[in-house]
Amino acid sequence: MIRVQKVRLYPNQTMKKVLDDLCDYRRYCWNQGLALWNDMYDSSLILDDKKLKPSEHKVRNELVSNKEDWQYQLSARCLQLAISDLGKAWSKFFNKSQVDWGKPKFKSKKAPRQGFKTDRAKIINGKLRLDKPHGIKTWYDISFKGAKSLDGDLKVISVYRENGKYWASLPFEVEIAKKTKTGKKTAVDINVGHFNYTEGKVNTLPNHLRKLYKRIKHYQRQLAKKRVVNGRKATQSHNYVKTRAKLQRDYRKVTNIQHDIVHKFTTKLASDYDKIAIENLAVKKMQMTHVASKGLQRSLFGYFRQILAYKADWYGKKIVLASQFYPSTQRCSKCGYIKTGEDKIGLDGNQKHKTKHNEYICYECGSVMDRDENAVKNLLALIA
Repeated sequence: MIRVQKVRLYPNQTMKKVLDDLCDYRRYCWNQGLALWNDMYDSSLILDDKKLKPSEHKVRNELVSNKEDWQYQLSARCLQLAISDLGKAWSKFFNKSQVDWGKPKFKSKKAPRQGFKTDRAKIINGKLRLDKPHGIKTWYDISFKGAKSLDGDLKVISVYRENGKYWASLPFEVEIAKKTKTGKKTAVDINVGHFNYTEGKVNTLPNHLRKLYKRIKHYQRQLAKKRVVNGRKATQSHNYVKTRAKLQRDYRKVTNIQHDIVHKFTTKLASDYDKIAIENLAVKKMQMTHVASKGLQRSLFGYFRQILAYKADWYGKKIVLASQFYPSTQRCSKCGYIKTGEDKIGLDGNQKHKTKHNEYICYECGSVMDRDENAVKNLLALIA
């Protein structure tokens, strides 16, 4: 299995310059490769010649043969991996079933996050050592903090810079022992702000996040006002840069808090249960308004499923996916009656029968239940 650890890098001034140059070089290689790929693709369509179609091999060889002198002072693997990722992005362009389907886009130097990849990094004496190009004499290992264990073979690492700080994702190929079978099963009903399962509820938007979201809203308004007053020159002011740094800091805090909640919850599920039933939600279709979109984005539906999937694979557990059309919310878990038409429960309950959003009343058998607990029981019924 591949286990990834995110660490904070602490480079000295020399290696900061190296990391900045590699981030810029990665963006340069991507943009040059994309421009060449677009030209080849357009030529193949205009001349109707399949032999002119671009490929990763053709684009890479063309860029390598036209290298400038300054490029030899930087890692060759940066160019190779950039074109490899570009090839993967183009292969997704021909698959319209992808969620964010479309042509690859050019990278901007104004993007808040810049990074690069390399497959020749090593961990030496607890420090990260990048591959040194030929002719470079001054080179240092980079200290880092945040890794729990460094066992396994190190694969392609990603290094990125954000808000003046440097981070690295270290993927290790490790052997993971399977968890012992418990014979237990559970179901998870995913809601905006919380997850319900057989043992209770887990809040994904705890109260202490409200203060952070208020600050984020305040900083966003400040930045918007500066852009309205000063236009393009706003981003060049020191106050704008300081405010944007504060905004990025608070976003990072929110992300760390929520990711910690999801990781702890998914680890508990994968450790304590052999079978887990969850909903296969169409998140894109559920984002009907900007209000709903914000709540769905903050509730981490997709992230929860992604993390739970690979942890269940690690520990040898089984995930049961309910169909998008499975009426877990509308179905009565006691008699099986399914609400339709004007009787359906919405985000704010039912207007016709004046019921609350967290209340389920069966019009067939008269049962009154909590809406989320009823959905958990219906999902649990899918597990054989």
